[in-house]
Amino acid sequence: MIKKTLICAASVAAFSFMNAQKQYPQTEKIDHTDEYFGVKVQDPYRWLEDDMSAKTKDWIEREVAFTNDYLSKIPFRNELAKQLKDIWNYEKIGTPFKEGEYTYFYKNDGLQAQSVLYRTDKNGKTEVFLDPNTFSKDGTTSLAGISFNKKGTLVAYRISEGGSDWNKIIILDVKTKKQIDDTLVDVKFSGAAWLGDEGFFYSSYDKPDGSVLSAKTDDHKIYFHKLGTKQSQDKQLIVKKEGKWRYLSASLTDDERFLMVSGANATNGNELYIKDLKNKKNSDFIEIQKGFDYNTGVVDSKGDFIYVQTDKNAPNGKLQKFNISTPQTWVDVIPETQNVLGVSTGGGYIFANYMKDAVSSIKQFDYDGKFIREIALPGKGSAGGFYGKKEEKDLYYSFTNYITPSTSFKFNVETGVSEVYQKAKVKFNPENYVSEQIFYTSKDGTKVPMIISYKKGLKRNGKNPTILYGYGGFNASMTPYFSVINAIWMENGGVYAVPNIRGGGEYGKDWYNAGTKMQKKNVFNDFIAAGEYLQKNGYTSKKYLAISGGSNGGLLVGAVMTMRPDLARVAFPAVGVLDMLRYNKFTAGAGWAYDYGTAEDSKEMFEYLKSYSPLHNVKKGVCYPSTLITTGDHDDRVVPAHSFKFAAELQAKQSCKNPVLIRIEVNAGHGAGRSTEQIINEAADKMGFALYEMHRSR
Repeated sequence: MIKKTLICAASVAAFSFMNAQKQYPQTEKIDHTDEYFGVKVQDPYRWLEDDMSAKTKDWIEREVAFTNDYLSKIPFRNELAKQLKDIWNYEKIGTPFKEGEYTYFYKNDGLQAQSVLYRTDKNGKTEVFLDPNTFSKDGTTSLAGISFNKKGTLVAYRISEGGSDWNKIIILDVKTKKQIDDTLVDVKFSGAAWLGDEGFFYSSYDKPDGSVLSAKTDDHKIYFHKLGTKQSQDKQLIVKKEGKWRYLSASLTDDERFLMVSGANATNGNELYIKDLKNKKNSDFIEIQKGFDYNTGVVDSKGDFIYVQTDKNAPNGKLQKFNISTPQTWVDVIPETQNVLGVSTGGGYIFANYMKDAVSSIKQFDYDGKFIREIALPGKGSAGGFYGKKEEKDLYYSFTNYITPSTSFKFNVETGVSEVYQKAKVKFNPENYVSEQIFYTSKDGTKVPMIISYKKGLKRNGKNPTILYGYGGFNASMTPYFSVINAIWMENGGVYAVPNIRGGGEYGKDWYNAGTKMQKKNVFNDFIAAGEYLQKNGYTSKKYLAISGGSNGGLLVGAVMTMRPDLARVAFPAVGVLDMLRYNKFTAGAGWAYDYGTAEDSKEMFEYLKSYSPLHNVKKGVCYPSTLITTGDHDDRVVPAHSFKFAAELQAKQSCKNPVLIRIEVNAGHGAGRSTEQIINEAADKMGFALYEMHRSR
């Protein structure tokens, strides 16, 4: 454990360096102005959007050198990295799944860059099937997804290089593990939906002009790759004659009778089409859901019946079914309840994963909607799994929360008996920690839940280093999970708090919508109120509070630190959406308009976006928190230009000695697929930065 005396001693030793280092790398300003509804908006750092230019690369190199030099002077940073490596170094085994003649599972020996996919045959022989650590020398090429055909004899797996959303697909003969066909390239936001042994459907965009990492992509297409042919011969699947979608995916039911296509123009709402391949192979697709008002997805099929989960007239979700001969007549299988519904299938049963105040409750049903049993979980937390093929009688699920390392269980669908399958061997004792859920009141009177976790014996004296983490968008729910990074934070006397703010999906679509477009500031106000609750109740104080979030959560942190710069001492906006007037100009960003609206929608929407856009609300003469912005040079989800421009603005206008740094990870994207070493190094940097800043004078 890092003692406070060590922190204080380090503060004295490093203080002269930190104060002396006032001169940030120079960032050129240019004369560039955009006009929205008669309002002129300056954008002096527009040139940083060009990720292909030598000037931008030079700026990145100078900022990286500055940040690395700064962070290297924090003496206990290496001790934190050592602690993280020590706790991380344990065997991690995922829950198994069956495909054909083999049972597969992922395993990481401890500090391997990427987890390895193993398989066991019927005779009990276990061997490596795919080792992503061999994909690249530095461990930054990752396994992005894997799909077997129904027989389990063929597999298509996706790889991501440097964390990019642009993937490649490699096809193997399962038995020999030898590649067949050429590698498919330029695949994005896609799985591989197999049709027998013939081939599979996949999705992609046309390669954009200019930078493949930042240029706009908004016309998603589905192709069918027939084995034994070149990718250039792949035929596009045409669903309708006119129009396009930003997001388009194909899937098949387990019996391969029904081909489903889901099309969307935003991250909420989809159109749904189904083709019956058995009886009407050459017929057109049947339109199941038109327009983008609802989210509907196929869960399974049984004979002529299609089972769909939908939020149509059910904000918390319900499971319905319809006969393919009468596709507009839907009947309830599992009706809507007051809790948000998630559905999985396996062993011939349906499993309803209900979320109540952000924790799981699992119920088992048959395909007629008859209740079988409620499944007893080890405590309050997050349960995931309960899926598999219809003939399997043993399914697997995992359980975790903020102080319980993930444990996997084997569950018999007939008897309802659960038994521990794999227990994590991490060096962490949950008995020494507390994880409590409280409810606080936001600015407009809304009650919001928050889970606060810390080591037993904590004194509420306002002096505890605290990370307040949030997201608040895209219907994503912040359910409790164990992290060794948070374990080290708590072991060093820290508090970890996660509020379930509006914009998330914890209370269904109404809760989500309450944090979108012209109600987006509800999200920020909920987060601010969480910070105020922690301070008022003695968990921490302004001096010891860090606010943290990534992606849409990076927007959250950026907006809150510019709205309320006095709330926290430290800010961690990670891979954030920070330029709210231009986010829709890059890659698939236009698809986020359901959540945000765009500056082109109306004058009212433009003014609302500009009023909280982090980039446009940095002001001279204001003391902002000590800030460590993080991004990846291969992030083609939220392009790093957001972070580049925000860093330049903050460095130019910061009025006090609190540092503004930007940490740019090389060969890293939006977050997925990073190597263990990359994750540990970033965590040590952020934790060290937070603890140093909380224990020094301004």
